[in-house]
Amino acid sequence: MARNKQYNEQEVIEKAMSLFWRNGYQNTSVRMLEKEMGINQFSIYASFGNKHGVFLESLKCYKTKIYSIFEKLQNGTDGVNDIKAFFYDSVRMPSELGDHKGCLLTNTYNEFADTEDQIISGQMNEFMNNLKTIFITKLRADNAKDEVSIEKQANYLLLAKHGLAAASRLNNTKEIEDYIELTFRKI
Repeated sequence: MARNKQYNEQEVIEKAMSLFWRNGYQNTSVRMLEKEMGINQFSIYASFGNKHGVFLESLKCYKTKIYSIFEKLQNGTDGVNDIKAFFYDSVRMPSELGDHKGCLLTNTYNEFADTEDQIISGQMNEFMNNLKTIFITKLRADNAKDEVSIEKQANYLLLAKHGLAAASRLNNTKEIEDYIELTFRKI
């Protein structure tokens, strides 16, 4: 007879998400997950398969939590100003989700850049490609821009977003705001 779960999966995944966000995937052990999630290893494996399964669910949870800033970016009607607002929102959001630093997706993208984990690499590449596509759409709102310039600026903004995520882990608010303002001065 199957046992009833004595925990809420959403709650334990949110705890795991926070742990992965603080430590990264490689530096998070199953023992650490047990302690953070408040469930034993058997329950972790029964519900999520393994550490990798917990991590995938954590990424899904994170994407759900930050969906609103992507929706705002996509639905905005102010071109480059929508992207700039997204930069500010992406710095603000981690602190609203538990005083975390940086972006879990960008951190994951960086951590898995050289691995052969096809599932996570695929998700991260899809995320970055979608973000670049949105940037291109927003940049096209300026009819004075040619396609070559739009492509170059979208690449620049994607890299600037990576830099912003890294900087937001260490730098103060004034430095972050200066970074964003200077990034958009030339766009």
